[in-house]
Amino acid sequence: MTAILRNEARGLRRGPLALVGVLVLFSVLYFSIYPDFADDAEALDGVMEAFPEGMIEFFGIEAIHTIEGFIAAEMYSFFWVVLVGIYFAYVSAGMIAGDVESRKMDLTLSTPVSRESVIAQKAAALAVPLVVLNVGVGVVVYVGALSIGESFDPVALTMVHLLSVPYLLVCAGIGLVLSVVVDRQRTAQAAALVAVFMLWLVEGASNVDPDYEWIGYVTPSRYYDETAILVREEYAFLDAAILLAAFVLLVLLAAGLFVRRDI
Repeated sequence: MTAILRNEARGLRRGPLALVGVLVLFSVLYFSIYPDFADDAEALDGVMEAFPEGMIEFFGIEAIHTIEGFIAAEMYSFFWVVLVGIYFAYVSAGMIAGDVESRKMDLTLSTPVSRESVIAQKAAALAVPLVVLNVGVGVVVYVGALSIGESFDPVALTMVHLLSVPYLLVCAGIGLVLSVVVDRQRTAQAAALVAVFMLWLVEGASNVDPDYEWIGYVTPSRYYDETAILVREEYAFLDAAILLAAFVLLVLLAAGLFVRRDI
């Protein structure tokens, strides 16, 4: 039975398209200012040396005079890691809580479908925004660079999106667990938004003070380094595997809690 999967997938088509449109506008802005920005590379390097190393790592600043470093710092380190991560957490946080609050879940569970299947199908539907966002934004960034006479290594650009999938899935997993635990949709979505944002802040703060670096190991953004991928072409497959394992555990936790929950 895949009716839930098909229904959720249809409902998740518009959101990512709108988000791609927003990111297109930011891409146009970034690519339009990059040529002048790159001309001041020497001055920029001097300014960057004045900042603490932890803060530079926090914002993903490296080789910012290159198109790879510039886009990694200006677009991927915040808009992709934070805003797109929040989007997945927000959407998934409404999947169960929204149906429970509207009493739609009563109708769903009156059919021959298990609660575990409900969780699995809703999680699987996230493939739609994952594909739309990664393909759409990847193409926009690649074409945008060509339009100003620059270019990305297509392998590195592909990997920065491919390796972001486990990270975004973990954000979605956090939202899914909160969707099962919290009764009201808006409350669950607000909690998911705050959780992802705070985890990002904690990871950044742990880079500033070496004594607290260990705290960052419990944050998903620690295992996805967009700057290392684009600038240094370093592909952390082990970190991606850790994130995938975390996502599976979050889905299993959400399923276990949902099975025991009285709705």
